[in-house]
Amino acid sequence: MAIDGKQKTVIQLVAVVVTMGALAWASVPFYNWFCKVTGFGGATVSADAGSDVILDRTIKIRFDASQERGMPWEFAPVQREMELRIGETGLAFYEAYNPTDHPVAGQAAYNVTPYAAGGYFTKIDCFCFTEQVLQPGERVQMPVSFYVDPEIVSDRDGKFVNEITLSYTFYEIELPEVQASLAQTKGTTLN
Repeated sequence: MAIDGKQKTVIQLVAVVVTMGALAWASVPFYNWFCKVTGFGGATVSADAGSDVILDRTIKIRFDASQERGMPWEFAPVQREMELRIGETGLAFYEAYNPTDHPVAGQAAYNVTPYAAGGYFTKIDCFCFTEQVLQPGERVQMPVSFYVDPEIVSDRDGKFVNEITLSYTFYEIELPEVQASLAQTKGTTLN
């Protein structure tokens, strides 16, 4: 059976749509992986422990927070800025509040500016590593522990950085199955 011109065009269009969908689906994980590996776009590094070296030079860390459109939480840093020595471990808190009458799950995306500092801003532990679920009316303080790698002072661009901004954006995700089951059992309407 031969394929005529119309069928060929339909097949090509379907192939284009499928290819574009696959590329769109893969772009976010690929971009996140690329940023983590290279520090591009302000992606940070993670470590199991603090730095062994602490310099006398200080650096100011600013904290920023936002929510994706439609995210019902209130979300803000507890402290707007801190100053610490390069290599010293810092501990900051962000506060989240769920003002709704139902549980809401969220995940935080983050970046660091200036981008030159991304590869040197090292997180030891962070609420952004896991999804968060807040019950109706629940308010929590979520910690992030970090340090600025002393190698920043040897970097061609990084050595001029005196201030770093750590930004988080919370976006809503689907409730984990356990939470969704509990909410349905209690008769709570989910988003």
